[in-house]
Amino acid sequence: MKILMITPYLPYPLYSGGQIRTFNLLKQLSKKHQITLISFIRKDEERTYLPLLDKFTEKIITIKRRRAWNLINILLAGFSNYPFLVSIYYSPHLKRTIKKLLEEDKYDLIHAETFYVLPNIPQTSTPILLVEQTIEFLVYHRYSQRTSLFFLKPLLYLDVSKITSWEKHYWKKVDKLATVSAKDKEYIQKSINRKDIQVVPNGVDFDSFQKVYEGNIKRKKGKNILFVGNFTWLPNREGVYILTKEIWPIIHRRLPSAKLFIIGRNPTYNIIRLNNPQLKIKVLGEINDIRQAFSSADLSLLPIKNGRGTKYKVLESIAAGVPVVGTPLAVEGLNLTPGKEVLVGQTSQELASYAYQLLQNPQLGKQISQAALVKLRKQFSWTKVAKQLESIYFSISKRRK
Repeated sequence: MKILMITPYLPYPLYSGGQIRTFNLLKQLSKKHQITLISFIRKDEERTYLPLLDKFTEKIITIKRRRAWNLINILLAGFSNYPFLVSIYYSPHLKRTIKKLLEEDKYDLIHAETFYVLPNIPQTSTPILLVEQTIEFLVYHRYSQRTSLFFLKPLLYLDVSKITSWEKHYWKKVDKLATVSAKDKEYIQKSINRKDIQVVPNGVDFDSFQKVYEGNIKRKKGKNILFVGNFTWLPNREGVYILTKEIWPIIHRRLPSAKLFIIGRNPTYNIIRLNNPQLKIKVLGEINDIRQAFSSADLSLLPIKNGRGTKYKVLESIAAGVPVVGTPLAVEGLNLTPGKEVLVGQTSQELASYAYQLLQNPQLGKQISQAALVKLRKQFSWTKVAKQLESIYFSISKRRK
């Protein structure tokens, strides 16, 4: 099939969950399909990665995204019905480019990752598949509720109402809609009464973590706790604050030898300040290979209270043989059994207690991580995920004919 794929990021390097997802799906889909990729970039230097992506695509078109606080974005969000998120990615030039592509070539479908790139697609008879990686308005609504900037709350709530309206509009409008978790699917179905929603989950490259997994199963466990996340994402920033302010003090009091490592791209100034040798909190920021972090970790502790969809940090942790302690939202969409394949807590006290239990009982951690890996291997390899996506492609093509 001939596919036009639009993403709000270049799929390489693998800095974010979205990039990991798109890159691995491109690798799988390119074996059978011709893909034209349109991606937003933040910096011109990102174009140096295009040769690596060329072998998975027929054509790549990049467009420079405006900086978030660009005057155009502010004016669009302030004086139109566009929310700020859509304003950042709206480009009349891109819309003309896509219109020209659709006129010159016959594409079987348009695959859009995230709803906020959709305003760039002109009126067309080409079927559109929207894959929602998370439900955006829920993320921003929670942020608006919890922000300490009270004077901005009215503006934030207004913007959230716009995001809600636009996101639901496209849920109804697109020819096919997919989510990355069953929970998101259920939420959308209740919101707009749409029944034909598919689930295309995130995956993990189990083979690339195999040596880390084998090493973790063999090595003597210590007392190292890991939090991984890209800190441009609001739920990760919120999660790390909950961890360091509410959960870690409990663990540190009960087990002073335990260490907490915070790893992820784009740590804010406030996150860097969490570094505390006395409390044994170490903020490492970005590292070259995430497998290095998992190779010395005894558990992943994930107090995620916001954001939907399956979490790469959970998939990668389990692939590396590291047991996971987290909230229900952290392990959403993976069908893991609490107490057997993952330890799930609602409160900071529960999460601290479970973490302490695993650090004191390494054998239990091994049992949990091994049981989780057996289950995830059956459902979340990229080959399996790509086949699920392909089935949607073919259903769209069949319906169109």
